[in-house]
Amino acid sequence: MLWIGLHLPLLPLESFLATLPAGPGGSEPAVALVEAHRIVHANAGAQALGVKPGLKRATALALAPQLLIGQADALRDRQALTSVAHAALAFTPAVSFALPQGVLLEVEASLRYFGGHDALLQRLRDALRPLGHALHCEHWEALQGMGLNTLGDLRSLPRAGLTRRFGEALLVELDSALGRRPDPRASIELPASFDSALELFARADTTEQVLHGAQVLLARLVAWLAAQHAFVRRFSLQMKHEPRWRRDAGTPLHTTLEIALAEPSRDPKHLMALLRERLSQLALPAPTLELALRASDIARQPPPNTELFPTPRSEREGLTRLLERLQARLGRERVQRLVPVQDHRPECAGRMEAAALDGSPPARTGPPLRRADVLARRAVARPVWLLPQALPLAQRQSRPLLDGAALQLLAGPERIEAGWWDGDAVERDYFIAQQPDGALVWIYRARMPLSAQSEGEGWFLQGRFG
Repeated sequence: MLWIGLHLPLLPLESFLATLPAGPGGSEPAVALVEAHRIVHANAGAQALGVKPGLKRATALALAPQLLIGQADALRDRQALTSVAHAALAFTPAVSFALPQGVLLEVEASLRYFGGHDALLQRLRDALRPLGHALHCEHWEALQGMGLNTLGDLRSLPRAGLTRRFGEALLVELDSALGRRPDPRASIELPASFDSALELFARADTTEQVLHGAQVLLARLVAWLAAQHAFVRRFSLQMKHEPRWRRDAGTPLHTTLEIALAEPSRDPKHLMALLRERLSQLALPAPTLELALRASDIARQPPPNTELFPTPRSEREGLTRLLERLQARLGRERVQRLVPVQDHRPECAGRMEAAALDGSPPARTGPPLRRADVLARRAVARPVWLLPQALPLAQRQSRPLLDGAALQLLAGPERIEAGWWDGDAVERDYFIAQQPDGALVWIYRARMPLSAQSEGEGWFLQGRFG
């Protein structure tokens, strides 16, 4: 068996700083976490100012008045560590917690698939980066200073000296790793649905501030999806408002955004783009203090293959994502598609409806088509551009004129007789005609006597070929 240990000693600080906007030039302020009025964690900036774990809060502020102090939160750390475990589950099913700030992976069976030990470690680092965590090795600098580079070097030293220098916990971990003491490990099981909450570092008054915090939750969602090789169809973002800033009793306690995808995805950039579009249309009724992201509607399917050249599938996915972004920005009812209707009259053969988000084909209206009808329709050339209403054409010696010029009939007639069932009967002969400049149009001649009462006799322009 081969184990990889992910040690995250800075995880409490990283989870606390997750929603803090970066300073000028991406700098990180001096930060410390307190519990029971004592410093329990301090980042490099704080330690450079003399702030160390164990100091009283007042002493730390006396040493560094600019120190940013937060409250340690075990639940916040647990949620962050759970997301790390989810990211690790994408590489092996044997993942367990090594509390308080670590995760263990049994990876011997995964090495060949991921290209070896070094390649797997790099993939792990890449998976943790969107979550805001970096791998660290406790006591690394001290061990390097003593000339210890391998576990064999460490085992050759006297145990009593190691205990005095690094504490008994180091020997306990070493003995557990070498099998000298029992160390049973229960593998982590993924929850059936995703539910993660995050308290914002500061009150969010704008949707852009909300988006900064939501980015962390989306990274956790992607890790959860990758752990089970799944893709999300729908998720929701709940923004909990600060009670004392509510304008009146009618102001809601929270605002929820539902995001639906036309095709399942776990692309963080795509999910972020959809969320950004929806948030840009939202006016917060009150400042937001906490975010919660939830998802249960997922699809398990193989990941898409990488492609060197565009294929019909990749082009369709691009169109689908465009549809999603337009609906997120404009609203579902404002993005429509043309749906065929079972009617031979061109002006009645289609209707507009909101484009479906589930990728399902439009519902048919009327009786089902026979195979002969389908083949007949494929064989007939029809223009894409139809006029809202047929335009009467002048004629000279029974020949149709358009813009004063005679049209040359190229194909036809195609007879359409329909509409007797709804009181709008038509009887027409359709032709494809050519203008002097070569443009093609679709015209018809109303036949007598059926159509005389409704549209009169003569020639009409129905549409234009593109």
